Amino acid sequence: MPKKVITQLDPAGKRVLIRVDFNVPIEDGKITDDRRIRMAIPTIASVIDRGGKAVLISHLGRPRVSASSRAIRSSPAPIASPSCWANR
Repeated sequence: MPKKVITQLDPAGKRVLIRVDFNVPIEDGKITDDRRIRMAIPTIASVIDRGGKAVLISHLGRPRVSASSRAIRSSPAPIASPSCWANR
């Protein structure tokens, strides 16, 4: 069975799980190249504009783990920032 594309679905009143590639370069807490985010917006907007709720899943690079504290230092917070999505 071939995979369906987003335009073949009726998302009205449904939650649509979208796996997005938001693994973008970040320096000093700022996104330096938002191309991957911009490329995902038409798919996300398609679901929302047709009455669905987009649920996004992604990851951000490989977690950097400190040997002493084992604390994860990477965070997708810069991607989740409202300013990143302001010009949809």
